[in-house]
Amino acid sequence: MVNDASSQASAPLPDVSPEGSSRFVAATGLVVDEVSATSVRAHADLDENHHTPWGVVHGGVYATIVESAGSIGASTAVADRGEFAVGVHNATDFLRPTSAARVTVTAEALHQGRSQQLWDVVITDSATQKVLARGQLRLQNVPLPTDAK
Repeated sequence: MVNDASSQASAPLPDVSPEGSSRFVAATGLVVDEVSATSVRAHADLDENHHTPWGVVHGGVYATIVESAGSIGASTAVADRGEFAVGVHNATDFLRPTSAARVTVTAEALHQGRSQQLWDVVITDSATQKVLARGQLRLQNVPLPTDAK
């Protein structure tokens, strides 16, 4: 993972690698490739481990990827203030079904205020360049727990 040096925070950022993520997030296969205070680039390999009973990738996987990518970027943006960002509203639209794909995840900050942020996250099939899902994530900036500082 590449961290944009211009947005490096004074507070240590958590490990966002698959090994450092919770088992829930790691199960999505999300791998962060680049992160800055205003954008996140990532990818995931989706397959039968992510299926509904009907053989397509579950929408919850896409919603989790939207929440994770947006939260990582938004938290990076406020880490130097001793804060992190938590999702308060996730609106993910599922546009195309797939049974398997390597997906590219692109998250961009739309608004970054003192107390809230709004991020746009697009999940694209890397092979076809077709958008599979996209979400808008509103986050609240909150103080880091005292044991996390």
